[in-house]
Amino acid sequence: MKILLLEDDTILAESLQEFLELEGFIVDVANCADDAYDLTYKNAYDFYIFDINLSGDNGFEVLKNLKNANDTTPTIYISALVDIDSITKGFNIGACDYIKKPFDPMELVVRIKQQYKKNDLIKYKDIVYNPNSKIVTKNGEDIPLGNIQFAIFDKLIRNINSVVDNVELLELLETSNGNSLRVTISKLKNRLDLDIKNIRGRGYILEEV
Repeated sequence: MKILLLEDDTILAESLQEFLELEGFIVDVANCADDAYDLTYKNAYDFYIFDINLSGDNGFEVLKNLKNANDTTPTIYISALVDIDSITKGFNIGACDYIKKPFDPMELVVRIKQQYKKNDLIKYKDIVYNPNSKIVTKNGEDIPLGNIQFAIFDKLIRNINSVVDNVELLELLETSNGNSLRVTISKLKNRLDLDIKNIRGRGYILEEV
């Protein structure tokens, strides 16, 4: 899982980054709102962890602006603000959780993993696919796919162990013909090590071994 941590306390940010990376997460750190905007523009994330009291836009404003840009990435607030109004505001803006500072870093890990399960991530061998953020990772590294390869991958992985009809797959191509479909699927198989089989006269199936 790739996480963006927005925290202006550099010592705390470095400590949390190190702890989360030891737990197997990939973590980028932003120390202010502008850094967060830049990073979310350049990268796709599975999860956000935002402080609230920041210079420039605060954590509430950052999440609100991202939501207005149709960013649905799950977000946990970590904050010293413990009043019910702040907590309520955080949830109303769209956060999925709120942790009061100070906290045990392991509590943050537990909360992230719990939300991770709720996001309906699809796992296949060493591949993790987040249908919400559209991120495909293999062994923890992002795998960028072209639009057509991604569309076919999305269709197949959402239907693991079920045959996807040729007609459905052909509709995803720019040139709707069987040869193009075979070539695209062959490239996808080789790139991600997918067990895709052709069911003659019907379609293709992604098998879970």
